[in-house]
Amino acid sequence: MRDDTSAESGAENGVVPGATALPTAPCSVVWSGGHPFVLEGVGGRSRWVGVDDKGRPRFLSDSELQRRGWRLPAR
Repeated sequence: MRDDTSAESGAENGVVPGATALPTAPCSVVWSGGHPFVLEGVGGRSRWVGVDDKGRPRFLSDSELQRRGWRLPAR
């Protein structure tokens, strides 16, 4: 059981506390669905790369990540 569910619940329903746009710098990291996603540039396009619950690679566009909900990592 986790104690930080209040921050997660906002990201799960598409609301990102304190952030309005995804980061655009290469190698930026955001959290979505309990997993980190890293922004990578590939062939002139950027995509978010992470893993699913079973450890399989997951590739998301900016719009897919916005729909799933995301948050910046804690500093």
